[in-house]
Amino acid sequence: MAEKSVLFEIKDKVALVTLNRPPVNALSRAMRREIVAIFDDISARDDIRCAVLTGQGSVFCAGADLKDRPDADIPGDFLEHNRITRETGNAIRECAKPVIAAINGAALGAGLGLAAACDILYASDNATFGMPEINVGLAGGASMLRTLFGRSTARRMFFTGQRLTAAELLQRNVLEAVLPPEELLPVAMKLAHEIAAKAPLAVIYAKRAANMVDVMPQRDAYRFEQEFTMTLARTEDAREARMAFLEKREPQFKGR
Repeated sequence: MAEKSVLFEIKDKVALVTLNRPPVNALSRAMRREIVAIFDDISARDDIRCAVLTGQGSVFCAGADLKDRPDADIPGDFLEHNRITRETGNAIRECAKPVIAAINGAALGAGLGLAAACDILYASDNATFGMPEINVGLAGGASMLRTLFGRSTARRMFFTGQRLTAAELLQRNVLEAVLPPEELLPVAMKLAHEIAAKAPLAVIYAKRAANMVDVMPQRDAYRFEQEFTMTLARTEDAREARMAFLEKREPQFKGR
């Protein structure tokens, strides 16, 4: 039986999703479907409150598998390919639970897109980042680059395929930290467990609010958040959090 190209494990309410397609975790259509299914599963499950995405080996993801390109002679093949390509990132971005990227090496093209879809980013000190589509006669990824970089840097990377190092991304405040490879996953998992210990409904609403305020004017975004706050204030978990604070104890959340 062939080994799965995406590994999925759960421990203490944290999901660890590992890209597992050696040697460089290049994304095939089948692998993209696995990723979508896993993150939809994470969204729906009550026993998962946060997720970490990383790669097996020394490469996070080198991008799309060029051997699995759509065939222009097959009607609809490009449209189907483009749809699953879009939904790969959307499944992560729209995941109901926060997703932390532990970028353990090169994140290129679609691999950088996966990282950009995550909520919080850590990287190993050997990681590099680029959108090299221009080097194979293609152009794609500007929408991902603009979520991470300023106008000039995004366009320079887009037009040239140039790579940036993890240290350069840290300097630009794109990453939370740059770590030795052996420390990367433990640090990411520690933060994931900290998030998983919060009131689960509050975290779900916080993720939804963070996504929405990215695309809303500040006045509307703040009103949107206030409505979430009013809803959450009526939950059992909110009352439990207040009582635990006053009684100086750890809260016991029930997700309602």
